[in-house]
Amino acid sequence: MDVPFYWVDVFATAALAGNPLALVPDADALPVETMGAIAREFNQSETTFLVRPDRPGADHRLRSFTPAGVEVFGAGHNAMGAWIWLALAGRLDAGRDTFVQQIGEDLLKVRVSRLSSTGVEVSMEQSAPRFLGRVEDRVALAVVLGLDSSDLVGDRAAEVASTGAEHLLVPARNIEAVDAAQPDTAALRKLLAGAGAEGCYLYTVDVDPAAGVSAYARFFNPTVGIVEDPATGTAAGPLAALLVRDGLVRDHGRIVVEQGRRLGRPSRIGLSVDGALVTITGTGVVAAEGVLHL
Repeated sequence: MDVPFYWVDVFATAALAGNPLALVPDADALPVETMGAIAREFNQSETTFLVRPDRPGADHRLRSFTPAGVEVFGAGHNAMGAWIWLALAGRLDAGRDTFVQQIGEDLLKVRVSRLSSTGVEVSMEQSAPRFLGRVEDRVALAVVLGLDSSDLVGDRAAEVASTGAEHLLVPARNIEAVDAAQPDTAALRKLLAGAGAEGCYLYTVDVDPAAGVSAYARFFNPTVGIVEDPATGTAAGPLAALLVRDGLVRDHGRIVVEQGRRLGRPSRIGLSVDGALVTITGTGVVAAEGVLHL
């Protein structure tokens, strides 16, 4: 069978930036094993498949897999890229701007706004933030990340948080410390398993406010086969909730996380936090398309 696919650069305004997503629409005929194999073939941080929803009220159901063939949940670049493609492909009702997506058992609202004749902006609700525990051993954590303990913030512990996926949020002293990290993959995988987290978001709030950025981050997720990800909505969401909770940002309606610079794929992730409601916003472009011959 021939299986069409598309390549969407998410959190970007031009091709070859942001976080690339491989997208397979109309994927109902594909067994789960084949979805995992396709994700391994593309070898991107996530490959998303559009299938018919099985819960009332949902417009589309998304299933996302990592290069290790592991299905993951949460509304990040995996979901945003799918809605960007749906809008640009003319698959959405022109009379509507609000939709519902099914990811796992969650039903989450999505808003699609046209910026121009060719561009769209997508805003998505994430699950309510949860703060699930801390990693207090700063020295051990620094060693796993290939850093000195002085590179991590001394008065704030690393914390596991989630708005759909559990990630360990690790505060670093400055941008230089974030960029210097060279994680020990096996050791980080073991630490994350012990902490009950999927990935590690190393971040700093020591940024230039004039640049319009609230935090600078890198994301490592060896538990599902991702060495480093250039833009991670499921990690930026809980980070935004943490920044609001701890009073580290003034404008709760305009939080921007910069990620991907170290990989040469600069990305800016827009977020807002209103109580338990975390919303992520971004743009993207369809950079390529093709056909798999299976």
